[in-house]
Amino acid sequence: MDRPVVAVVLAGGVGSRLYPASRGDRPKQFLSPDGGASLLARTVERASFADGTLVVTRPEFAAAAREHAPGAEVLVEPAGRDTGPALVYATHVARERFDDPAVLALPSDHHVAGAFEPTARRGLRLAADTGALVTFGVEPTRPETGYGYVEPGAARGAGFDVAAFHEKPDAETAATYVEAGHLWNAGIFAWTPAAFLAAARDSPLAPLVDALDAPDPDAESGFAAVDPASVDHAVLERAADVAVVPVDFAWDDLGTWDAIERIEDAGFGGEVLTLDAADNVVAAPDRHVSLVGVSNLVVAAFDDRVLVVPKAEAGRVREVVDHLRDEDRY
Repeated sequence: MDRPVVAVVLAGGVGSRLYPASRGDRPKQFLSPDGGASLLARTVERASFADGTLVVTRPEFAAAAREHAPGAEVLVEPAGRDTGPALVYATHVARERFDDPAVLALPSDHHVAGAFEPTARRGLRLAADTGALVTFGVEPTRPETGYGYVEPGAARGAGFDVAAFHEKPDAETAATYVEAGHLWNAGIFAWTPAAFLAAARDSPLAPLVDALDAPDPDAESGFAAVDPASVDHAVLERAADVAVVPVDFAWDDLGTWDAIERIEDAGFGGEVLTLDAADNVVAAPDRHVSLVGVSNLVVAAFDDRVLVVPKAEAGRVREVVDHLRDEDRY
């Protein structure tokens, strides 16, 4: 592929479901579960084969993003509007900075182990050769209710046409998706700016595209003119030409506390004593935690905050954060 590759790393979220490790002033992308490099730094390093890297974040995180990704250009969103507007903005900038590039869009909070670059290049090549918007799909290892699914259609180059996107299912539906060969939607994408911005112009994000394409581009007014929307809902699920490339690497979305248990050597430190206790997730740096007669719990202690929740209910941590935000205590 002759086009330059631009990696766009999304780093504007907070990661509320990893509270209390993640807080309003300590978002998830700057955390290091195992004490090494931060999640953001690892993502940027994973995409180091790209010809340029844009880290997209909000104003209050810009300084920290520069510290964690010193080799990248930090692009500051005028306002937080979810991944759809962020990727329209970043793709527009990539088109202006580089000559006819292909864009690789990456969340900054994923665990990836294995041959990432070859898979990414296959998706980029498919996007460049066909003009398709490309998503990357992970073969499920369990009937997961916390992920969206991609239903593959006809074979197409290194991947498949997308027959349908499916929202996060209940447990019974998730089992049928796994049995049918559907893939987890990894939230990693590849496209050319021409293809993506054309699809975005035919979506609820059209006012932002128009504002950026104006003779005097105005990102601030463009962001103000659109509602928050994920790129999946706003663009990909509406687009006419979408493909999926299966990945050849181990992947997990470090979005909830139960995910930490699935990642070898991921912890956050701390000492744990267990008596007749099993299958618990403990994250308590510089603390000693004793568990007696309990199972399948998450126990997380950071700063002056302690969270205790059944692993099966780990997704409800966002409800705690909503309450704390209402009280201005997050």
